[in-house]
Amino acid sequence: MEKNDLIYEKILIAKLKAGDKSAFSSIFSFYYANLVSFANIFLRDSNSSEEIVQDIFVYIWENHEVLLITSSLKSYLLKMVQNRCLNWIKHLKTRNNYSDFIINNTNLSERDTDNYVLRSELETKIETTLNLLPIEVKEAFILSRFDGKKYQEIADIQSVSVRTIEDRIAKALSLLKEHLNEYLIEFIPFIILISKL
Repeated sequence: MEKNDLIYEKILIAKLKAGDKSAFSSIFSFYYANLVSFANIFLRDSNSSEEIVQDIFVYIWENHEVLLITSSLKSYLLKMVQNRCLNWIKHLKTRNNYSDFIINNTNLSERDTDNYVLRSELETKIETTLNLLPIEVKEAFILSRFDGKKYQEIADIQSVSVRTIEDRIAKALSLLKEHLNEYLIEFIPFIILISKL
């Protein structure tokens, strides 16, 4: 996290603790979808994941005056989600091997949550990296990976050979892997995007 981001985060937290509804709304808007995705890693149940995250935000607002956030806001929220999910799993009436595995193998430390990459962060990094590519290479990559077009279709669109399209996409992949290397850490469900490239 950049220095300016940390300063902004501290301001948000201070405003939240003072009961500023706009600060709460900003935090909710930025983190909600990411936290639901994170919860779904544990629960594999979208409805339950949403319910847990909603409950967390209700708790945060109802207790905003006494919140003790000693880590980054992101780490604090991720840790809350993790703990709520593990408690949810523990209280399931039907225990199974998957539940046991999750409980015993997903105790993220504060450092882990600091390193966890939110989808918004990863998407920004991908976009920034793609903008470093020549326009025809970026276009070929987007048509292939995001629009689902076949190499021959892209070749027709760009009026080049299929071999040229293969080279362009290979170049895009190489740059992405180079720039996203620091993000290849445990518990990044969104890295699936890269693994399918």
